[in-house]
Amino acid sequence: MPTLIPKLTTWRADLPASIVVALVALPLCLGVALASGAPLFAGIISGIVGGIAVGLFSKSPLSVSGPAAGLTVIVLTAIESMPSYQMFLMAVVLSGVLQICFSLTRAGILSEFVPSSVITGMLAAIGLILILKQIPHAVGFDREAEGIFEFSTANGINTFSRITESLSAAVTPGAILIAGVSLAFLFWWDGAKPKNGPLRFVPGPLVVVLIGIFGNMLLGAVKPDWQLQETHLVQVPITQTLSQFPSLFTFPDFSGITMGIVWSSAVTLAIVASLESLLSVKAVDEIDPRRRSTDKNWELMAQGGGNILSGLIGGLPVTSVIVRSSANVDAKAESKLSTVLHGFWLLVSVALIPAVLNLIPLSALAAVLIATGYKLTKPKLYTERFKQGWTQFIPFVVTVGAILFTDLLEGIVIGLAVGFVFVVARNFRTAITFACDDEDCLVRARRNLYFIHKYELQKSLDRVPDNANLLIDLSSTSYVDLDNVDIINAFIKGAQYRGITVLIRGDLALRTVKLINAPQTEVRFA
Repeated sequence: MPTLIPKLTTWRADLPASIVVALVALPLCLGVALASGAPLFAGIISGIVGGIAVGLFSKSPLSVSGPAAGLTVIVLTAIESMPSYQMFLMAVVLSGVLQICFSLTRAGILSEFVPSSVITGMLAAIGLILILKQIPHAVGFDREAEGIFEFSTANGINTFSRITESLSAAVTPGAILIAGVSLAFLFWWDGAKPKNGPLRFVPGPLVVVLIGIFGNMLLGAVKPDWQLQETHLVQVPITQTLSQFPSLFTFPDFSGITMGIVWSSAVTLAIVASLESLLSVKAVDEIDPRRRSTDKNWELMAQGGGNILSGLIGGLPVTSVIVRSSANVDAKAESKLSTVLHGFWLLVSVALIPAVLNLIPLSALAAVLIATGYKLTKPKLYTERFKQGWTQFIPFVVTVGAILFTDLLEGIVIGLAVGFVFVVARNFRTAITFACDDEDCLVRARRNLYFIHKYELQKSLDRVPDNANLLIDLSSTSYVDLDNVDIINAFIKGAQYRGITVLIRGDLALRTVKLINAPQTEVRFA
């Protein structure tokens, strides 16, 4: 069992990184809740739980959990189909229990079979989506909630038509000015940030938030018609006093445990949330500068515990989220202390200073997310995959396009399908060598033999002439499946009628070939 208390030795790197992640997470928590048809505060709850509870229990050093964009449609459907939101919370609790069951069956190992081209394609696609989805917010067109990753919405508007609509509508000059200055600062700060001194700990996104707040105040003083109003600002639920804060939490209706709709929703949430978490954690491991590897089965356990807690106090389902996690990596976090602190900042800020949070312009946060997206989908990533060859580039590009034009989970499934086609195609390359010199023939397996090699093996054995001396060389294999074993045994059985002498070489010979007593042919093992 991992140590729950994170080490404090890396606090100098993790503290500023946690602030960056909290600023990225805040609008996404609210946006996912809004898109899911849930109370806005439910998104904040799941962000806090994903940070503190999952962060403490997880073995992943850099993954950050919270409400997931990939679950919005499922959550919205589940909430609308149930008698009450409290019933939905019961489904969230049960989904966490199921995830723990998945962990005990070691289902996390499935993520290790995902091709790296699909993982990098997922990262690049999310980067593109962040940029495209944030352009309307950067120009003050805030009709679509933050955290929506689907290409098409229920009303038929897609990502590109939304951008066109935002640019053709009456754009908000104040939003454009704040977003432009913020973006310019972020890209400048990446290159100009001091390597030494106290300024090296200053996170760029925090400065951007200050630019947004004070810049909007300045616009109110010098050009009031450009000042951003409430609809263009963060909108965190506010209570009149701190003592009223607990009233924002909701508790599940445990009577729903006997309802079929609750269980079916729980199963769906558990499967999809587990898939998204495993893929996100796998992606984070690949972009971790230290290339640390996360125990995926334990991660399912941590995510399940997080969902149980989130459901018990009124939150949405949580998963590992690549947007927050990549922001964490980019902010130079070194341990899970950053993840835990980000959840703590969310809790403290919504409890003590929600009015200050509601002064942050969405256009400033859009600049932060656009900069994060660019780092995920830099042109260099595409050129590197292209240089690796078509077997890497095509699954990568297909994954990018599929996620961009559908949604995260559907796009990943398409990318996986294409990736596995190339894996199978690579294995269809010649695995058998056949050669004959007069009566001396050779059939050599150059690598492990699977069912897809049956035709090639049978074709090679069919070429062996009568009265030949045949060497079947299995020395380069560590595995030959039963279909190919049957083909070899069948050939040996028939060799007695053709005067063929068979010699088998390799460690697998004794356990591959069963028939060694054919009366009219010689079968030897080398």
